[in-house]
Order: sequence, then C-alpha cells, then structure tokens
Amino acid sequence: MIRAGQKLKEQRIAKGLSIEEASKETKIKASYLLAIEKGEYKRLPASTYTQGFVRNYAKYLGLSEQEILAIFRREFDEEKTFKVLPEGLVKEDFSIKKIKLADAVKIMIPLFLILLFYILFQYRFAIISPPLEVLSPVEGAVVLSRTVTVSGKTDPNATIFVNSETASLDSDGNFKKVINVFPGKTTIKVKAINRFGKEKIIERHIEVKR
Repeated sequence: MIRAGQKLKEQRIAKGLSIEEASKETKIKASYLLAIEKGEYKRLPASTYTQGFVRNYAKYLGLSEQEILAIFRREFDEEKTFKVLPEGLVKEDFSIKKIKLADAVKIMIPLFLILLFYILFQYRFAIISPPLEVLSPVEGAVVLSRTVTVSGKTDPNATIFVNSETASLDSDGNFKKVINVFPGKTTIKVKAINRFGKEKIIERHIEVKR
C-alpha cells in the first residue's frame, strides 16, 4: 500500500525540488515535511495542524489534496495519544495513570496484609499449642473437702480434659469441672487439645485434708 508520505516524496523528487525549497515555498518547517514523507507522525504537532500541512504540501506539489488526505487519515491513528495530543497533555495523562496505579497499590497492600493476618490467625494453632489458663485451684492449695472445682479458660474450639475426663466449654472458652479427690497430696492434670492435635498441659499439685 502506497503511503501518503511516499507519494509526496516521489512527487517532490520528480519535480526536482529539495526539502529546503519545499519548506520555503509552503512555509512549513523542513523537519515537518521530512516527518510527513517518512510517516513519522509522532514528530508532528496535533492532528488538525498536521492535516493542514499535508493538504498544503499536496497542493504545492500538484497532487490531489483529497486523495492524499484520505490516505493520510487512514495512516494517522487518532486513537494513539502521542499522535493527537500535545506533549504536555500526554505527559499529564501518563502521570494520572501512574497516580491511579500508585493508589491501587496502596489499597491492595493493606488488603493483602489483612488477608494474610486473617489466615495466620485462623490457622495459628496448627503450629502452636492452644492457650490454657487454670484459674482454680491454685498451685499448692489446701482443700478441706472431697471435691474440687477446676476452672479456667482455653480456645473455644479446643477439647479440655481434667484428669482424663472431658469438661464442657462455653462460647468464650471458659470451663468448669467438679472432680472427686482423696485425702493426701494430689495432682490435677488439665489438658487442652485443639483440632490440629496440638496440646497443652498444666498440672496443679494440691493437698486434701480430712
């Protein structure tokens, strides 16, 4: 396919004209005429001015203005910003895109960190033992009855054992278990096991007196 610039160049050469002569007669910068002939439209100003240059150049060389303009418009892709916008606007548009991208990154990073924290929080007990706190009895307590109330707190999703007997948990992970004890020194073993099989054990050593 013959390009507009090619036809203009061939006609200029056929007439024995130099770029400088054509520039002087048309009052169009020689650099613009060369850009038109080479199809380097990004070196030209806005579309409106460029079409005027092409029309005047074609007229000066004795070519059909409408034919050359039709070919030129097909080549001159007005969807490309560097061909239709002044350089300042192109840079400004590019800066806006960079700002939008930066804003998106600023939003995505906190969301990613929140998601990561949530996953780690949900599966933290897969690598660590469940929390366990025994509130009563205290270590070294002296008990005067045959029963002892063992209470404390753990993960609500864990299973709690008091001396191998399960104890019920409320929605906050609190537990309470009444067990029978015998006179003398006794060890109470409290064990919490989470759904990943991780466990934690706390022992209380007490003394039961008659």
